[in-house]
Amino acid sequence: MWGPATGLAPRLTWSVLAAAGRFSTLRSGTTNRKDLPARNRLGLSDFSPQHLPYTDLEESPWWMSKCRSEPGRYITNRKLAETLIKLMQKKRKNPEKLFLECNPGPGILTQALLETGAKVVALESDKTFIPHLESLGENMNGKLKVVYCDFFKMDPDNCIPLKIVGILPFRSERNILWKLLYDLYSCTSIYKYGRVELNMFVSEKEYQNLTAGPKNPNFYQALSVLWQVACDVKLLHVEPWSSFDICPQNGQLEKLKHREPLEPIQQNLYFIQMTPRKTLFTEELTPVNYDVFFHMVKHCFGKRNAKLVDHLHSLSPIDAKHILRQIRKNEDVKTINMYPRNFKQLFQTIQCSEDYAHKWLCNENLE
Repeated sequence: MWGPATGLAPRLTWSVLAAAGRFSTLRSGTTNRKDLPARNRLGLSDFSPQHLPYTDLEESPWWMSKCRSEPGRYITNRKLAETLIKLMQKKRKNPEKLFLECNPGPGILTQALLETGAKVVALESDKTFIPHLESLGENMNGKLKVVYCDFFKMDPDNCIPLKIVGILPFRSERNILWKLLYDLYSCTSIYKYGRVELNMFVSEKEYQNLTAGPKNPNFYQALSVLWQVACDVKLLHVEPWSSFDICPQNGQLEKLKHREPLEPIQQNLYFIQMTPRKTLFTEELTPVNYDVFFHMVKHCFGKRNAKLVDHLHSLSPIDAKHILRQIRKNEDVKTINMYPRNFKQLFQTIQCSEDYAHKWLCNENLE
C-alpha cells in the first residue's frame, strides 16, 4: 500500500487546508441517535455545531438556499481567516507558497490567502460555490485554480498525484533509471508523494532494456525485472533523433547532426509512460525490505544462464527445490527463463516461509 505524502520541497510548500476553528454548519438533513456509535450519543449538541452569526456576509447568504443536503462547514469570518494565515505564515519569509484548500465554500479564506500573494488550488465539492470561487481569481494572474472534486473522497492509492514529462539525458540514462528505481521502491524523492507517473523520452536501447523479457534474452536484465514489477511501462510514441536539438556549453542550440560523437545519440527516441502499480507493495514486499528483493534479482542475473536452483542455494537457507515447486517451476529453470512477475512471486514465497527464522543469506551491506 502506498504511503501518504509527507510534504513538498522547501521551495514549494503545499499546505492542505480544511475548514476548522470558528465555522458555520450548513445542513438540511438530520442525524438519528441510532445512527451514531454509543460513545457519541451523549452530547449530541457538541457533535453537531450550531450556526454562528455571519459577521462578514449578509444575513441570508446567497449560497444558503442552494447548498448541498450533506452537512458542510465553512469559514465565514474574515478575522478567523486572517488569524489562520498569521499562524501558517509564522517564521516564513517567503510569501510565494502554494495552498491546497479543501472545500473553501464561499471563499473567505481563499480570498485572504490570495491577498497575501500565495497561490491557491481550491478543491470544492459543491457546484454552488464554483462560479463565485472562480470570480475571486479574476485579475490574479493565474494564482487561483478552482477544481470541482471532493478531496476527502479521493483515494491516494488509486490516484496519480503528479505527472512528470521530460527527456532523460542520454549520457546518464542508465544511472538515472537506477536512481529512480531506488526512489520508487523506497518511496523517497518524488515518490514520497505517491504513485508519480513518468512520461519520458528514452533512447531505443534503454527502452529495449526496460521492456525486455525471456523472449528478448539479449536485453533482459535486472533493470528489466525491477521496472516491470514496479510499473506499467507503455510505449506512447517513437520520434527520430533528428527532431531534437541539443544545447552545448556555449548555450547555442544546434542540430544533433552537427555534433560529435553521433553514434550514442543517433537513435530513435521512445516516449514511454511509467505508472507505478497499485499492487507493487504487499505484506511481503515493502519499502523496508525492497533492498533484499533487489539483491536477489541482481544475484540471479549475475549468471543469467545458470539454473535458478543454484542461485537459491546462495541466497537462502530454505529448501530451494521446495520453493520452486511452490511457484510451479521445475528444477532446471534458468534465470533467463523467469518473467518479472515470477521473481516477485519467488521473493514473496521465500518471505512467507514460516519454518525458518532466517530466510536470506545476505551481507550486512546489500549492493
